[in-house]
Amino acid sequence: MQIRLGTRQSQLALWQANHVSSLLEREGHTVELVKITTSGDVSTTPLGASGGIGVFTKEIQRALLDKTCDLAVHSLKDLPTEPVPGLVLASVPDREDAADAFLSVNYSSLLDLPEGAKIGTGSPRRKAQLLRLRPDLEVMDIRGNVDTRIRKLDAGEYDAIILACAGLHRLQLSNRVTHRFSFEEMLPAVGQAALGLETREEDEQLRAALMKLDHPLTHLAVVIERTLLRAMRAGCLAPLAAHAVFDGETVRLTARVFSMDYSEMIEQYWSWPATRATNVEQAALLGTEAARDLCELGADELIHGEEESEESSDDS
Repeated sequence: MQIRLGTRQSQLALWQANHVSSLLEREGHTVELVKITTSGDVSTTPLGASGGIGVFTKEIQRALLDKTCDLAVHSLKDLPTEPVPGLVLASVPDREDAADAFLSVNYSSLLDLPEGAKIGTGSPRRKAQLLRLRPDLEVMDIRGNVDTRIRKLDAGEYDAIILACAGLHRLQLSNRVTHRFSFEEMLPAVGQAALGLETREEDEQLRAALMKLDHPLTHLAVVIERTLLRAMRAGCLAPLAAHAVFDGETVRLTARVFSMDYSEMIEQYWSWPATRATNVEQAALLGTEAARDLCELGADELIHGEEESEESSDDS
C-alpha cells in the first residue's frame, strides 16, 4: 500500500514520522512524507496567549480530511481530545518513558537551584508542580523545539529547563538529562510519551494496516487519560496531570488538578481490575468515572472560567 504521511518539519516530528514509516515499510508498505507547517510552528507567542489548543495538529488534520495525506503521527499530548468528524485514532504504539526531565548546565537537580533561579517551561502543568516543589523559583515561558530550547539553556537564558524524557530519548539526547523526575515529583501530561496514529475513518484498509502497530495496553491507558481530560473540560480547566498504567491484573490511574494560580491541588488515585478496561469503550468509561470523582472532590471549584492552555509540542 502507498501511504502519504503528513508531518511537521521539526526534528522530533520527523523522527516520529520516520519511525512509523520504518514500521510500516517492514510490513511491506511504501511511505511518502508530506511536510506540513502548522500555526504552532510559526507563532512566537506563548501558547496560552495564542489559544494553545490544536496549534500543532489542526493543519495536519485538515490535510487528512482534504486527502492531501493519508496518515498523521501525533505526539498524543498535543492532540486535542475533542474528536474530529471523519477522523479516527487508529493505533497507539508502545509508549516511551513518560517522565519529565530536568536539564541544567550548572545544577544537578531542582533542589540544587539557588533561590530565584530562572527555569523554563511552556506548560502550566509543569509550572504548577514546579512551584509546589520550589515556590521561590522564577518559572519563565519558553518556546521552540527541543534543540532550540537546549540552545537557550546553553546560552544562559535559563538556569534550567524542563523537557519530556521521551523526546530526548528519541533524539538521542538522553545525556542532557540532569535529573529524571519521579511521578511523585512531577506527574506527566495526558498522553505524554505516546504516539497517536490518526487517519480517515473511511479508510478501512489503512486502519487495518495501522492496527498491526498498535500496543493495546498503551492504547487503553491513553484512552483513560484522554477521556478524563475531555470530561474535565466541562468545567474543570485547571492545569491537569494524569497517568494510567496496566500493572498485571490491575489498571492504575493517578491525576492531579491545580487551580489557575497554582496555589491549590487535588490529587486522586484509582485502582481497577484490568477486566474493566478490555476495550476502548470500557477504558473511556473509567476516564469518565475518574473525572466525576475529581469534580465531586471539588476540582471544578478550582477553576474560574479561564481558558485551557495545552502542553507545548516538541518536548513529547
